[in-house]
Amino acid sequence: MEIKLIIANHHLEGADCIESPNQGGPYAPGELDTIIIHFTAGANAESAIDTLCNVERKVSAHLVVARNGTVSQLLPFNIIGWHAGHSKWGEREGFNQYSIGIEIDNAGQLEERDGCYESWFGRAYPPEEVVHGVHRHQTRESHWHRYTPEQLRVVEAICAALIKTYPIEHILGHEEIAPDRKVDPGPAFPLDQMRARLLNTAMADAGPDKAAVKAKRLNIRAEPNGQAERQAGHLLQGTEVEVLEEKDGWCRVKVELEGWVSKRYLERS
Repeated sequence: MEIKLIIANHHLEGADCIESPNQGGPYAPGELDTIIIHFTAGANAESAIDTLCNVERKVSAHLVVARNGTVSQLLPFNIIGWHAGHSKWGEREGFNQYSIGIEIDNAGQLEERDGCYESWFGRAYPPEEVVHGVHRHQTRESHWHRYTPEQLRVVEAICAALIKTYPIEHILGHEEIAPDRKVDPGPAFPLDQMRARLLNTAMADAGPDKAAVKAKRLNIRAEPNGQAERQAGHLLQGTEVEVLEEKDGWCRVKVELEGWVSKRYLERS
């Protein structure tokens, strides 16, 4: 069943409000455009909330989603939280200033020991609570705590409400903005599928995303990197394109042909 949530005065209606003292000021105008998904890697939602409200820990997030789907809001959505840490994605760094942080109660990566699956803090989880998968930054299969159906439904509904209320353009995992030190939300969370559903729908509702080429000559690549094979031809300055997708500082565009171009050479309409 689809869940529809409402945001009013920068708060999620129905959420338990517990304000964290660990917060920055308001976002700079036009800066908030990203949602970051985390797992708590802890024993339960209550322990995560305690940590995120502890002034000595100097961390915080906007929301915590418990195993049963209950949501606690620790910061209003117009106030900067301290959840991203040292972070970079594309040409941006320091994602606290751009993003809303959602923490999901989940033990994270597990270790198999004698047929049981244990968290880093020593709790054992039964096989039905374990997902086996290859992390996007790893090459071997590993074991991960399963998210509950209630959590998955609620998190998607929260993201949909945030997209409707704020100019959200990106939904990213902590693992994507800090790949050298973070693995959350991990392969147990359907991040790619969820953001494709939410962001593609939002783009369709908003109509075509148009941009104009600002470089004199702009190569088109088969993949979003500067070493990828060039597509036939190139785009001249002033050419209008339709932006279909963004990834790692690149835009997939559509004109008479389709390919990837560096985002910094486009000027949005």
